[in-house]
Amino acid sequence: MLQINDLTITLKKDLRTILEHFTFTLNPGDHAVIIGEEGNGKSTLLKLIYQEALVESYTEYTGEIIKGNSRLGYLAQEMPPKDKEKTIYDYLFEHGAYDHLDAKEIAMVASQLRLPAEFLYSDQMIGTLSGGEKVKLQLARIFMCRPDVLLLDEPTNDIDIDTLEWLEGFINQCDLPILYVSHDETLIERTANVIIHLEQVRKKTVCRHTIAAVPYAEYMKKRSSQLFHQEQVARKEQAEHQKQMERWQQIYNKVDHQQNAISRGDPHGGRLLKRKMKAVKSTQRRLEKAGEQMTQLPDVEEAIFLDFEASALPASKEVLNLKLAELKLHEKRLTGPVRLRVVGREHVGIIGRNGVGKTTLLRIIAETLLARTDFKAAYMPQNYQDELDYRKTPIEILAPSGEKDDVTRARSYLGSTKYTHDEMEHAAGDLSGGQRAKLLFLKMILEKCDVLILDEPTRNFSPLSNPVIRKILREYSGAIISITHDRKYLDEVCDRVYRLTEEGLELVR
Repeated sequence: MLQINDLTITLKKDLRTILEHFTFTLNPGDHAVIIGEEGNGKSTLLKLIYQEALVESYTEYTGEIIKGNSRLGYLAQEMPPKDKEKTIYDYLFEHGAYDHLDAKEIAMVASQLRLPAEFLYSDQMIGTLSGGEKVKLQLARIFMCRPDVLLLDEPTNDIDIDTLEWLEGFINQCDLPILYVSHDETLIERTANVIIHLEQVRKKTVCRHTIAAVPYAEYMKKRSSQLFHQEQVARKEQAEHQKQMERWQQIYNKVDHQQNAISRGDPHGGRLLKRKMKAVKSTQRRLEKAGEQMTQLPDVEEAIFLDFEASALPASKEVLNLKLAELKLHEKRLTGPVRLRVVGREHVGIIGRNGVGKTTLLRIIAETLLARTDFKAAYMPQNYQDELDYRKTPIEILAPSGEKDDVTRARSYLGSTKYTHDEMEHAAGDLSGGQRAKLLFLKMILEKCDVLILDEPTRNFSPLSNPVIRKILREYSGAIISITHDRKYLDEVCDRVYRLTEEGLELVR
């Protein structure tokens, strides 16, 4: 059991409270998901629960976290750089992963994760693994250490669809208490039985949280219904209050006019009007007090994004005609022949198991299209640092010229995506993964691109933001070539879907 009592977390840099008076108990059988917009402190909460040292440089907190003798298994959103410089065997050995299971049990863990048994004893450098393989390795380390509680920060990042479906089954069958953050709406819908919703409202000056022991779809439906009802009641009360105030204003104007017009020779009439004005002003105070007690319009945190400008890309334009006899990485053959032709405004999705070479293929496509001069292409890599200078602020990234008009436009765009003034001045390296993803999207919007090359575009957005992102990309009038394991994205955004296998690239639909 994991128990949290009256926890409040404040960011040191801008003294912003991101969680206040949070009390929660995670019991066996609980599969609790933390949702909320980017930068709301979801990952920070998980890190603090696991190990205070992970957040002490940028947060302060009060309250109590009771873990007892529980062994916590923690999956970080990003693997530390120092671990990427180790071999797979050294990484597992240093974390004590071989101390709890025999060879047969280790092989079973590998099999569950769709990994060869020898993978978990390999001398391969972790830095050479695909993003999905890194996630699987961390999951293997956690399972091999036999935890009592699981803390998972974006466990679905970069893993293939087969492993996603395995992870769903594992969570549903697991008796251990699980607290996790995920962007994958399908996984949340199928696995979560407790929802923890973190919000920042009033321009991120007020934080609040909701805990509901219901499935995600039920929570969202109930929340939407409550907000709709609250809005209807509030608008009805406001309309009635406005009518009352208008009637009062008419009476006030009439009495005021009579007072101004009455002759000084009529003291009796003057006294009557004075008493009447006193009653009118008393009514005003009563109406104003009633107005303060009216139902308020819902104050909710919404995911707001800007749309891409219409692309001038002709519908018949050949964007890509790629022909490879085989796909290789460092002279290692990954797949057989690859043929991919993209014309006009097609939206293409590429799927495939981890390690097959999807990101390698997309890099080749990016190199080809970014060099073209007959249209403007933009690339969103799996590692955002390939495109963003983490030392620069969002303003510096979006307005590199530093000119006043460009800076003003950058601030306007950032504000529309819920960046606070302070966050606009933070280094990109200090932002959350979701905030960096927003920054890349804004950069592509400002560059007015005709072709988007996207490696897991929805991987760091919250389940609340992802429907908006999918809508924007579905309506985008240029071409999209993307790698994704997001099942809703494949259904809603992609016109064609290909699968990359060892034999090559094949059309799925």
